Amino acid sequence: MFIQIELSESLVADAKSESKITKRTLSKQIEHWARLGKSIEENPELPVPLIQDILEGQAEMALNRLTKFRFG
Repeated sequence: MFIQIELSESLVADAKSESKITKRTLSKQIEHWARLGKSIEENPELPVPLIQDILEGQAEMALNRLTKFRFG
C-alpha cells in the first residue's frame, strides 16, 4: 500500500544518508526507524541493541537467511 505523508526535510536528509550506509531504500530506512521506535516504546525495559538484534533476526527469518548457531 502506498500513501503520501509529509516528513521534515531534516529527517529525510538523515534517512537518505543512513540508507546509503545500510543499503536500504529511503522508504525502507524510514520504515526501519519507525519499527525500531515502535518496538522501543512497546518494550521500554529492553536495551535498544537487543531490540535491534530481534528485528534483524525477524528480517532474516522472513528472508529465510538463518544460519545454524553452534555453541563453543
